[in-house]
Amino acid sequence: MSNNLRIVLPQWQGGMNPNYRLGAKLLNALVPESQKTETLEIPVSDKRHSADTVVDEEESLLNQMETTFDTLSLKDPDKVITLGGDCSISEAPFDYLHGKYPNNFGVIWLDAHPDVSDPSTSRHIHEIVAANLMHKGAEKFNKQVKNPIEPKNFLFAGLKYEELRPMDQLIKELDMSYIVPEELKKDSQPILDWINKNNMKHIAIHLDLDVLDPDDFRETIPSEVGIDRSKFPYAIGSLKLAELLRLLKDIDNNTDVVGMSMAEHMPWDDINLHNGLSELTIFE
Repeated sequence: MSNNLRIVLPQWQGGMNPNYRLGAKLLNALVPESQKTETLEIPVSDKRHSADTVVDEEESLLNQMETTFDTLSLKDPDKVITLGGDCSISEAPFDYLHGKYPNNFGVIWLDAHPDVSDPSTSRHIHEIVAANLMHKGAEKFNKQVKNPIEPKNFLFAGLKYEELRPMDQLIKELDMSYIVPEELKKDSQPILDWINKNNMKHIAIHLDLDVLDPDDFRETIPSEVGIDRSKFPYAIGSLKLAELLRLLKDIDNNTDVVGMSMAEHMPWDDINLHNGLSELTIFE
C-alpha cells in the first residue's frame, strides 16, 4: 500500500455555510477511489457558538485543524488528498506537507479569489486561510501553523485579478504571483513556467471549485438556480471544467503533486433534495 492518505473534512465554519458538509460527503463519492490510499473522516462540530471571537466559529475551527494536523502527523503520509468543505480545509494539510517537504515546495491556489484577507476585513477563515499559511492572517491561526510558507512559493491561478476587493489587497502588497483565467485558456504553459522558474519540485494544489464557470460546472455557489449574478458580491470563476482538468494533468505530469485539496463543492440539486427530505417525519 502506498503511503497516501485521503481525508474527508466537511468543515463548514470557515464559510459559515452548513451546506459544505454535504458537499464534502458527495465529493468523497465522486473522487476516484484507490485501494492504495486510506480514507479517514475528521469529526466536525454541527453546533454554532455565539462567543465574541475575532473570526466566526474560532474555537471549532482551531480544534478541527489541530485534529487534522495531529492525524496527519500520526499517520505520516507522503501525499494527502483533502475533500471539503470550505477553503479553510487546506490549512492543516499544507502546513503538514511543508514540514515534510521544506525545500522546493510550492502551492498552486486555483481560485477566482486569493483568500488572503485578515480579521480587519473578514470574519470568515475561508477568506483568510492563505494568509494564515504565511503567518499574515488571524493571530491564533498564525500561531497554529507550524511550517509557514513564503509568499513567493504561492501561485494564484484562475484569479480574477481585476476584480480584487479591498480585502484581497495583500496579494498586491506582497507582489505575489498570479495567472488570470484568460492566460490559461490555450494551454498550461504559464503554470509550468512558474514551476520551472522557481524550481518547484513538490506541489500542493488547492482547488476551489468556484474557479470554474458556473454555467459549465453547476455545483458551485454562483450556480444556484435563480441567483442574480449581477449582484454577486465577489468574483465568479470562468475556467471550463475541461480546461481545469487539463491544467491538473499537466501539473501532475511535470511535478511531484504531494497534496490536493478540493473545496467549496455546492451541489444544489442534491442539497435541496436532502434538505426537503429532512423535513419528513420518516427520516427523524
